[in-house]
Amino acid sequence: MERHESRMEMLTESVKSIAFKKQQITKVFHKGDEVEVASQVYGFVGSYYEATIVSSIGAYHYRIKYKNLLTDDESAPLEEMFTSAAIRPVPPHQDETMSENGFRLYDMVDVFANDGWWFGFISGKIGEEYYVYFPTTADNIAYPRHVLRFHQEWSNGKWIVLPRQGKIFDLH
Repeated sequence: MERHESRMEMLTESVKSIAFKKQQITKVFHKGDEVEVASQVYGFVGSYYEATIVSSIGAYHYRIKYKNLLTDDESAPLEEMFTSAAIRPVPPHQDETMSENGFRLYDMVDVFANDGWWFGFISGKIGEEYYVYFPTTADNIAYPRHVLRFHQEWSNGKWIVLPRQGKIFDLH
């Protein structure tokens, strides 16, 4: 149990450092590009929202239109302006075989919930549901496998899948 708590603390710090860092400006985006936008709003740090580039506004600034977030009156998709440090391309689709054996304890994942992708790590499994711990909000919530993806980082102009952190769950 002590080793589990130590591992949880180590991963918590790792996830926080990744979630709070700014993206490197390594890509110029164009109108119509599908992207993900990082939130730096308190309580939402570590979440990414799908969007489309509407236009470029000067050097390294873009107007985006969210895919799932709406205006306050819910009449249209929300549009906002961001620097390119908050924008990344959409990660490549993950082959179903990547998770056919399931996720492992401590794997870093993204969960699609509340209209966006939230960054955390697998903290447990009960039945067919995986518990994901979110260090930036201190929530530990169960999810079915179909809303999870392995977390990937956009670094130096390419996608990096983070190394797997743990063992396959022992169900005996």
